[in-house]
Amino acid sequence: MEQKEIYILGIGGSTPVFIDIAETCGYKIAGLYHYNADRTGECDHEYPILGSFNDLYHSDIRGKMFLLSQGDMKIREVVTNKLKSLGGVVPTLIHPTAIISKYAKISEEGVVIGANCIVQADSVIKSNAVLRDMALVCHQTTIGNYCFVGPKALVGAHIVVEDFAFIGQDALLVSGKVGTMGANSLLGAGAVLTKELPANVVAVGNPARVIKERP
Repeated sequence: MEQKEIYILGIGGSTPVFIDIAETCGYKIAGLYHYNADRTGECDHEYPILGSFNDLYHSDIRGKMFLLSQGDMKIREVVTNKLKSLGGVVPTLIHPTAIISKYAKISEEGVVIGANCIVQADSVIKSNAVLRDMALVCHQTTIGNYCFVGPKALVGAHIVVEDFAFIGQDALLVSGKVGTMGANSLLGAGAVLTKELPANVVAVGNPARVIKERP
C-alpha cells in the first residue's frame, strides 16, 4: 500500500519529535516548511526545506496533509485555519505505543499524541490538542481545543481543561481537587494543582499558586 505523504511545518527544537511521530505512524515526509525563507534549500534530519509558509500559502495545497510542530498554540491555530481555508488537511497522529481507551473520544483534526501516552475511558481530546510523550489523561476528563499537555504530565479524573491551556512537563492536576483549568492558563513544569485555576493566569509550584496573568 502506498504511503500517505505529509509535510511538516515549523523548524525548531521539537521538529525531530514530530518527524519521528510522523514516520512511526507510517507517513512519508514529503518535505518541511519554515516560517521564513532563510533556510530554503537546506535539509533538516535529511528532509528538504522546501520554502517558507508564504511560499506554501501561494501554492496548491488542496488535499495535502500537514503536521505542525509549533509549541505556541495561538500560532498553531492561525496556521491550521489558513491551511484549512486553502484546502489543506491537518490529520490526527497517535503514536502506536500510546494506550487509548476504546471509550475515549479523540478529535480527527490536528491532535498529536506522543509515545507512551495514556488516555483513559470516557475522556475527550478535542481538536488540535498536543499530548507529549508519557502524558496521562485520566478517565472522564476533557482536554480542550489547542491545549498542550507536556511530557509526563498527569491530568486527573473528572477535570475540564479549557481551550489553549498549557500544562508543563511533570505537572499534576489532582483528581477530586480540580474541576476546571481555565482557558489560556499555564501550569508550570512540576507544578501540583490542587484547586480550580481561573482563565488567563500562570501558576507554578507545589501547591500551585498564581503568579501573574497570561496574555
